[in-house]
Amino acid sequence: MKILKNYFGKTANNKDVLEYTLTNDNSAFIKVLNYGGIISEICVPDKYDNFENVVLSLDNIENYEEKSPCFGALIGRIAGRVSNASFTIDDVEYKLKANNFNSNLHGGPFGFNNQIWNIKEVIDKDYVALELSYLSSDGDQGFPGNLNVKAVYKFTNDNILEISYEAETDKKTIITLTNHSYFNLSGNCKEKILNHSLTINSDEYILINSEGVPESSSDVKNTPFDFRQCKNINKDIFADNEQIKYGNGYDHPFILNQTTNPQVILEEEKSGRILEISTDQPIVVLFTANSIRKDMTLRGGVSSDNHLGVCLETQWYPDAINNPNFPAYILNPGEKYNTKTTYAFKVKY
Repeated sequence: MKILKNYFGKTANNKDVLEYTLTNDNSAFIKVLNYGGIISEICVPDKYDNFENVVLSLDNIENYEEKSPCFGALIGRIAGRVSNASFTIDDVEYKLKANNFNSNLHGGPFGFNNQIWNIKEVIDKDYVALELSYLSSDGDQGFPGNLNVKAVYKFTNDNILEISYEAETDKKTIITLTNHSYFNLSGNCKEKILNHSLTINSDEYILINSEGVPESSSDVKNTPFDFRQCKNINKDIFADNEQIKYGNGYDHPFILNQTTNPQVILEEEKSGRILEISTDQPIVVLFTANSIRKDMTLRGGVSSDNHLGVCLETQWYPDAINNPNFPAYILNPGEKYNTKTTYAFKVKY
C-alpha cells in the first residue's frame, strides 16, 4: 500500500493543486486532487487483467476550473437543486447563488467542488486513505453557519472505495454531500455507457419539472425508470416519455429500498467489470451525461460527448427544505452529519 503525491498545476487564483495516487497491493489505484476533492482516476482490472481508468477526468486544472461538469468532484454544501435559490429556517430566509435557471445547483458557482481541501495521508496494512477537510464559513454562497467538513476516501486491497463524510456547524444549516464521479466501466472511455447494465433497488423515483427541480415521488412500475431488474441503460433512455424529455435522458432521483446491500449495481459485459454501490443515504440520483459540452479532451485523449459516463450520486432527498413531499434534513449545532457510501469494483469472468 502506498501514496504518491505529484504537482498538478495552479488555480486561477494561484493556489497549488496536487494529485495523490493511492495504490493497493494488487496494483489497482485511485487518484485524487486536493482541488474539489476530485477523483481523477480509478484504475481497476477487467476480466483480462487489463488495468484501465473507469471515471471521466481531465488532464489540467484550467479545464477543471473552466469547463468541467463536476467530473469526480466532492459536492456541497448541498447536492442537487435548491429551488428558487433560497430556503427558510426558523423564519429566517437565506438567499443563495442561482446557477441553474432559478435554482442553486450543487452548492452554487463556488461550491465545494471549486475549493482547495486540506489533505492528510493515511497508510494502513489493509487500506490507504486521504482525509480531506475544509471550513465553509458562515455566509459562504449564502448558507448559514461555520461548517467544518471532513471527507475520507479509503481504498482497500479488495478494490473497494469507501467515502465517508462528516460535518459540524455552529448555526442551523442544510447539508447533503456526495461524489459526482462519471463512471464508464468499459475502461478509458472505449465505449459510451448506453450498453452498460444497471440495477437500482427502488420502487419509486422523483418527478422533475422542466428545470430539473424535484416535485413528487412516483411508482417506477411500467415506466422507463424501473431498474429493479437489471437492464441496459439504452433500453429506455430515448423513450417517448415526458420525464425523459425533461431530463434529456435520465437525470432523476430514485428512493432506495434499504432491503438489500448493495442497492445499485452497474455492469459492463465486454470488460466484465461490475460496480456495486452501498449507501446509508435514502436517494441515488441517476444522471446519464445527457448534455456535456463537446470542447473538452478527456484524460486518455477521448473527446467529450454525451453518454460517455453515468453518475450515481448518493444523497439526501433533493430540495427537501422547500418541498413538503420529502423529509427535510437540518443540521443543528452540537450534532454531527455522518454518512458513508462504498463503491466495490469487481469482475465477472
